[in-house]
Amino acid sequence: MTKSAKPCPICKRARTKEFTPFCSQRCKDRDLAQWFGDGYAVPGEPVDPEQIARIDWESQE
Repeated sequence: MTKSAKPCPICKRARTKEFTPFCSQRCKDRDLAQWFGDGYAVPGEPVDPEQIARIDWESQE
């Protein structure tokens, strides 16, 4: 049994070796823009920005 190749996660076209797991630079850039624009999120508890600042400050001491 042969394993079928998974399509590009953005546009569903065939992946290319150069841009794996995407099919093109365009789809690769669209995915990166989703991360920068908060289009994707890692599940978890929301964190207060002040709490993050305290953790960073404590680690420098």
